[in-house]
Amino acid sequence: MAISGLGSHSISLFFCVILATLLRKAQGQNLVTNNVSVVEGEMAIISCRVKNNDDSVIQLLNPNRQTIYFRDVRPLKDSRFQLVNFSDNELLVSLSNVSLSDEGRYVCQLYTDPPQEAYADITVLVPPGNPILESREEIVSEGNETEITCTAMGSRPASTIKWMKGDQPLQGEATVEELYDRMFTVTSRLRLTVSKEDDGVAVICIIDHPAVKDFQAQKYLEVQYKPEVKIVVGFPEGLTREGENLELTCNAKGKPQPHQINWLKVDDDFPSHAVITGSDLYIENLNKSYNGTYRCVASNLVGEAYDDYILYVYDSRADGAPQKIDHAVIGGVVAVVVFAMLCLLIVLGRYFARHKGTYFTHEAKGADDAADADTAIINAEGGHNNSDDKKEYYI
Repeated sequence: MAISGLGSHSISLFFCVILATLLRKAQGQNLVTNNVSVVEGEMAIISCRVKNNDDSVIQLLNPNRQTIYFRDVRPLKDSRFQLVNFSDNELLVSLSNVSLSDEGRYVCQLYTDPPQEAYADITVLVPPGNPILESREEIVSEGNETEITCTAMGSRPASTIKWMKGDQPLQGEATVEELYDRMFTVTSRLRLTVSKEDDGVAVICIIDHPAVKDFQAQKYLEVQYKPEVKIVVGFPEGLTREGENLELTCNAKGKPQPHQINWLKVDDDFPSHAVITGSDLYIENLNKSYNGTYRCVASNLVGEAYDDYILYVYDSRADGAPQKIDHAVIGGVVAVVVFAMLCLLIVLGRYFARHKGTYFTHEAKGADDAADADTAIINAEGGHNNSDDKKEYYI
């Protein structure tokens, strides 16, 4: 019994050693693969790679666990699978004309004990159809809002839609609709208010999807806007003098082109002999009664606009440009005059302050020409010459 027991123990130990050896061998044989993304209708490459293979068998299974290749033999009767390369360390298989039904998890299997498996997920990409670009109206008036929609139909996964106006990115509002087999249709709506500068500018819908590059559609904005008006002087050049002729041209452009151009004189009657021909105004033999503001008004379906020309008729002998009044110089002159007057008033005030108390008594009448006070007293009317003569001063 002891010998039998020892024998059983030895057999168990033997199997443990063999199992450990197999596990170490299996762990040393590293089986790897990789996931694949492929566009519908194109080719996928499935790779099973072994590191440190010891002649173990490699096989490839489909998502239904059916053997596609066992070593270099293809049991599966699907000719779309073709052997690209086979060696002790690699099994490389191609799958052409991939369809949605081919999507799933493929298995690389290595016949060790226990067997090893690695998994390759094939993802089938379905590009969207050509983007459909639609606008709510073909022609928009400046200042109004318009809406443009872009639709990317039947893609897998769902597409992302971006917008550009010229080189300016814009933000749309997207909605996603799921169809069969995880297919998606995406619609993005762009709302924008247009100006006359947007006329002829491209609005671009850009489809972002892993199956396609540079996939986009565009339309050019057509914007109507009211006229832009500018009055141009034909002649004379320089000053407008009496007796000369005047010609003005009204340049107006808009979308649509202005259908009506009118001339008028602001707050006054138009000269009776002025001649209007289309957009041109002609006045001959100018005089100062024609002075005033002349206005050209242009209109189209969107609105109207105007430009003004101020006419000032100079004397026939006028030379050069009219002199502008320099208010700073005038102010300086006025300040100097005021200062001089103040100084004069101060001097006069001091003078009168010193002399306003001097007066002559009755006795001093007629002594205006005396050299001094004593002489004035002697010569004064009454002939007083003694010491008792009255002398009266007021200083």
